[in-house]
Amino acid sequence: MPTPPPSSLDQKLCFQLYATSLKMTQLYKPMLSALNLTYPQYLVMLVLWEQEGLGIKDLAERLQQDSGSITPLVKRLEAEGYLLRNRDPRDERNRVLTLTDAGRALRAASEQINRTIAENCSVIAPEFDAMMDSLRKLNAQLG
Repeated sequence: MPTPPPSSLDQKLCFQLYATSLKMTQLYKPMLSALNLTYPQYLVMLVLWEQEGLGIKDLAERLQQDSGSITPLVKRLEAEGYLLRNRDPRDERNRVLTLTDAGRALRAASEQINRTIAENCSVIAPEFDAMMDSLRKLNAQLG
């Protein structure tokens, strides 16, 4: 039985995910720069805008990262005055994260980012829902 020809780069799911991720990050970059945030810092803020008072371990889990990768991001956000790291009274080894007024104010400023991203993606609601569902399933299957 003959072996099938190798598929091209454009036919690889890994490449399409990678290239799309790069383009999305580049789309975010100038808007986040105006807020003095990097994309990874923005993801941290998104989680904290949903739920304050998380520990670093919980935040890392939510972002599907290890806490060692999250800690430097959190420290930079604290240095910018967007959040505070306080000892968890239930576990002195853990830090609980709370937003400052400046960190909360960024949420309103980020709303324009959501609108701009939606406009640039030009995906209608049913397509968006199907795409997100497929990506969540793939993410779950991968680990």
